Amino acid sequence: MSSPVIRIDHCVIASTDLARSDAFYRDVLGAEITAPMEFFRQYRIGGQMLNVHGPGIAKLATADLLARDPVKPGNSDLCFEFPGTLEEAQAYLAERGVAVHFGPADREGARGAGRSVYFRDPDGSLLEFISYAG
Repeated sequence: MSSPVIRIDHCVIASTDLARSDAFYRDVLGAEITAPMEFFRQYRIGGQMLNVHGPGIAKLATADLLARDPVKPGNSDLCFEFPGTLEEAQAYLAERGVAVHFGPADREGARGAGRSVYFRDPDGSLLEFISYAG
């Protein structure tokens, strides 16, 4: 029997202020907020999902549903594929008032060679736009 194709379904980040994160991820990454609960959010970004744990998440989830060392605000590092050129990605961020933290830089992503810029979310997590466009 051959190995099944395994894909990442969703990742988890943490936020100190869910309303602020909602606005950032909606306005910058086009996230659709599908589960706005008091201590938790689910964002759909393209075909992926990003779960967001807010202050008080331990009140909602049992210990079995949290990592042994739960994610903390600002300690995530996520890469998103940008559908245009890197120049378009930089202009897109600038239009939304988001400063580029680092880049452009040549990087290796899931689809091979690309070019990236890095920026931060409101809690300080490092986010990356990678472009595979020529």
